Amino acid sequence: DKQTLDRICGKILPRINDKVNKLTVEPLSIERIFHAVDYVQLNSLSFVNFSQEILLRHILDNAVIHRLMTEQITCLHIQVSDEVTSNFPVENHSNIFSLILFMCKNLNDLTFSHWFIGLGLTFFIYKLSSTSCVSSTLTKLRIHVNTFDDCLFLLDGRLESLSTLIINIVEIFNTSATIDNTKKLPKLKCFALTSYHHTSFYDSQIVPLLRRMSNLEELTLFLSVIRMESTYIDGIHLHDEILIHMPRLDKLMFSITTMLYNINAKIDLQSNDDIQRGFIEKEIYQVDSYVINDPSKLQQECHIYSKPYPFDVFFNLNSRFPGAKFNKVRWLIMRDGDPFENELFKIISQDFPFLKKLAIFNTAAQQNKRCSLPFITFLHLRELYVHLAHIDYAEQFLYERNAHLPCLSSLEIRYETLSILTNNFTNDAARANCAKLQRLVIKEPFVHPQYFHSYFPLLQC
Repeated sequence: DKQTLDRICGKILPRINDKVNKLTVEPLSIERIFHAVDYVQLNSLSFVNFSQEILLRHILDNAVIHRLMTEQITCLHIQVSDEVTSNFPVENHSNIFSLILFMCKNLNDLTFSHWFIGLGLTFFIYKLSSTSCVSSTLTKLRIHVNTFDDCLFLLDGRLESLSTLIINIVEIFNTSATIDNTKKLPKLKCFALTSYHHTSFYDSQIVPLLRRMSNLEELTLFLSVIRMESTYIDGIHLHDEILIHMPRLDKLMFSITTMLYNINAKIDLQSNDDIQRGFIEKEIYQVDSYVINDPSKLQQECHIYSKPYPFDVFFNLNSRFPGAKFNKVRWLIMRDGDPFENELFKIISQDFPFLKKLAIFNTAAQQNKRCSLPFITFLHLRELYVHLAHIDYAEQFLYERNAHLPCLSSLEIRYETLSILTNNFTNDAARANCAKLQRLVIKEPFVHPQYFHSYFPLLQC
């Protein structure tokens, strides 16, 4: 608030300005913060929750910020979000990223995230000119991009000192024929690749890229891979196809899901025991896995991951989940064609103690429903997505006799499911958990019935 900002700018900053080497600013306070004092020791700066227009204005027009970025800043964190419509020409959007690299002559550490809300996209790097995004000082880059081409663009030599690349790619498709994916990357020491969407181009694009990193010391992979007429990605594959090309590798972390569609070929798939033996054989330890080999189904699935689990997301958990501690996970997606029984949710509540977001994709009714269900507690759960789930799972979480959800504030659900569970918003079974909701997403159109607003008193309508 204004009173707090007045105190910071008028009393606190003048006493410590010569000791401030790291600063985080947001749009409402940036003018006051930068005109309060001189920051002679400042070398690390973070811009958070800015639109591109506002951030550009401050960078170009504010002499203090311009001087700091040009002469002092070595570490920069930028978080930009822009509201756009579906026909917004993202590829033509002016690019802060290239401007930053041009301005910041001493920059060695950059974190850059620029999202277009409504499109689920970040910006396209590879569409920029060949002379853009050049830096001789940058050694560490964390960035979100749209395509695999963007990743290859960043590794084509224009960032000549780059040794660490931590990259999140929206979708991995086939690459452009004009971008080289063969040249060795001897300066790269640390590489982390995350992509939440399924990709069918693991073998043709990702594996060749990884083989270029001959001096890599740390490798992190979070991938969901679709393979046709093939086998699961396992320890033997990782060693023989990738790790053997990285003799200096000291640290490996991964979460890799393989979804197989073997329609024409009859291939003997690895069992979970086979998967575990393969990792031991190749001396890759501290790995867990689970496998779904069901000949009656078109899709077979295997999930392999490092222990202790290093990521804050866990995708596609299914009914074969073996259990373990996942203290870092904040976002869990459950997906299966077989039912999730009550006991599994009890296990999840214990194994994912700090979960904040849960999405359930399962239209199969529970088979082992009992009058007395195991009571589950999710102390930190804020967001629940059951829009594409059987009503049994909504009941499992929303009925007070089944679940304690003290922090629940957001729910995505079908109107029909919600109406049935609440008896058209009149019963008390789900009232306590629903009364906490501040956000309710129902995608189909509906007319608010008589008792709707009293059932959700905190909704921002």
